[in-house]
Amino acid sequence: MNFVLHGHAVSGGITVGYAHLVSTARLEVAHYEVAEDAIDAELERFDRAMRTAQEELQELKAHIPADSPQEFSAFLDLHRMILNDSALALAPRELIRSRRSNAEWALVQQMERLTERFDEIEDPYLRERKADVQQAVERVLKAMMGGQTLAEPAASEEQKLIVVAHDLSPADMILFKRHKYGGFVTDMGGVTSHTAIVARSLGIPALVGLHYARQTISEGEMLIVDGVQGVLVVNPDPVVLAEYRARQAELKAERQRLKLLKKTRAATLDGTPIELFANIELPQDTPEAIEAGAEGVGLFRTEFIFLNRKDLPAEDEQFEAYRDVARAMEGRPVVLRTLDVGADKTMNGDAGRPMPNPAMGLRAIRYCLSEPPMFLTQLRAILRASSYGKVRVLLPMLAHAHEIDQTLTLVAQAKEQLDERGMPYDKAIEIGGMIEIPAAALSLPIFMKKLNFLSIGTNDLIQYTLAIDRTDDAVAHLYDPLHPAVLALVANTIQTATRGGVPVAVCGEMAGDLQLTRLLLGLGLRNFSMHPSQLLPTKERILHTNLAEVQAAAQRVLRTTDPAKTRELLAQLNA
Repeated sequence: MNFVLHGHAVSGGITVGYAHLVSTARLEVAHYEVAEDAIDAELERFDRAMRTAQEELQELKAHIPADSPQEFSAFLDLHRMILNDSALALAPRELIRSRRSNAEWALVQQMERLTERFDEIEDPYLRERKADVQQAVERVLKAMMGGQTLAEPAASEEQKLIVVAHDLSPADMILFKRHKYGGFVTDMGGVTSHTAIVARSLGIPALVGLHYARQTISEGEMLIVDGVQGVLVVNPDPVVLAEYRARQAELKAERQRLKLLKKTRAATLDGTPIELFANIELPQDTPEAIEAGAEGVGLFRTEFIFLNRKDLPAEDEQFEAYRDVARAMEGRPVVLRTLDVGADKTMNGDAGRPMPNPAMGLRAIRYCLSEPPMFLTQLRAILRASSYGKVRVLLPMLAHAHEIDQTLTLVAQAKEQLDERGMPYDKAIEIGGMIEIPAAALSLPIFMKKLNFLSIGTNDLIQYTLAIDRTDDAVAHLYDPLHPAVLALVANTIQTATRGGVPVAVCGEMAGDLQLTRLLLGLGLRNFSMHPSQLLPTKERILHTNLAEVQAAAQRVLRTTDPAKTRELLAQLNA
């Protein structure tokens, strides 16, 4: 029987292959009572499984292919750290003793207690760290139950295997590199999960959030993973298969064609130059940005260095990460956004104080200003890195002028501390601000007086303007970048900053949306920052754009309040 499942595309492309099912051990755990005289043996069984899991992770780390993304090693270290934590290494032993329960059940019970806290976290990236705990526990359970983490492929190289799993860990993803799997689909996960990040770095077509794939698909069934539309086709008929084979060939040819634009300067048909920058999360993302022809890094999300660890990164560790990116970009601009997490976002195992609405609580610049020692450490690291390239500082979630004043005071203090140490830095380093709160967009001149550049964070700007939690499926359909209020704020910010001579960029998802490229150009945007994979398609769209035409069309879009008419005008703009 052929059918289609819909999920979230986390890595583009199309692959055709055969289903390879991966079981989830924690779904098979039974609960039974252990005899009094067998408790010590059960404890030893638990300890032995924990050791086995740690050894597997160590072995995987030792066999990481040389050309694999460096974050693989970090993911393995994270899972080892999770298993070493007393909440999983010791607490289940107490359950085994006190309740005479079997080791598998005790471990799963403790895991569920831990993961319940993650559901309360507002930030989507941190909320999905629950999956890392589950995946680490999964490895221990499989050791207890005699299972394998991921079976060796049985099909020939031509018959690519597509892994189908309820969930999949980044550690298992290493085997994609070793065994050349064609793609994967999972019931669980989101677009910011570690597995999704690894998939994007490997360029493997992948879907997550399919919900029922593992239950409904059988081993060996033919699958088509459409990482463009977010569709999984099961047992396609010959007509559909032929269509997708043709699309595969087209995508491959398209990628090769776009590579020819790498060294072409981005400019509209009338010769207006446009800057295309890359968004990155880790220093290891830099080669991809360079390969795509990025003119710099427009957004380095430094919080990724702080996440998934029990301690704060030291100044030297941060400095080395920032320095590596600055060096790699060889004089091209590198915009480092300061830590964008908050009290609702766990960095060291402490969930922090509960907040009624974490999205509007102590986060981003507010959190940094409430923790001066931590903020000063990051500022010193950024300043030190500025002597190795064209480094700039970007402050997230600004709403008040005094937040800039306080930050500038801390920057001056950090400079003094480095002067005392005799350490070099760019004394004229530029400080910019994110415009992602409507209050900032509506009072822009105040910020322009104090900052060297601006960057519009459209993701949060839309969220705060429309009162839509973009992580909540129940209201996700209301998240609309074409809402008249959103477009008015974006247009006003671009035009006001441009008139005032302050450079302005867009670094949110709108920047990489091909359907919005010409609209943003028409509104006056000349600096885009996006995921590296979006750079070349965006450049091509720019190269075929008549600026005078899109400026007139953009004004018509701004004057329209009817959603249907807005989309009609946008379609004409992209024709």
